[in-house]
Amino acid sequence: MEMILVSACLLGVNCKYDGKNNYNRELVDLLNGKAIVPVCPEQLGGLTTPRIAAEIQNGDGSDVVENSFKVLTKEGVDVSEAFIKGAKETLYIAMSMCITQAFLKAKSPSCGSGKIYDGTFSGVLRSGDGVTTYLLKKNGIKVFTENDFLIE
Repeated sequence: MEMILVSACLLGVNCKYDGKNNYNRELVDLLNGKAIVPVCPEQLGGLTTPRIAAEIQNGDGSDVVENSFKVLTKEGVDVSEAFIKGAKETLYIAMSMCITQAFLKAKSPSCGSGKIYDGTFSGVLRSGDGVTTYLLKKNGIKVFTENDFLIE
């Protein structure tokens, strides 16, 4: 049975930056009976829960991996290394389990796909992928958000 990588917060795990979750009943129902592997890239990178909210400043996940731009907390602390480490750990898990698709949290600086927060902590979105999503896509893994509801 093919395994699917899933953001743990979408499954109800309290790993979101504020110590809560993003439980999504429709996604859980869709994944019922499927082999899933829950992950939280930010925790895998060594960040605590709860933690100060963070956003990518002036770029997206590819820029963070290439060290062009940083992931900063709302207080201005650089957490780029933790985001990169968590993305690499998530990629390692996916590759070691031959995972080809993932459902990750929309808009997140780690997991966002297509749109992420713009770094101003004002809820404004910009085009781009989160750090983990960038690495997964770069390695041939299809990434969907909880809004896509498509299993191939």
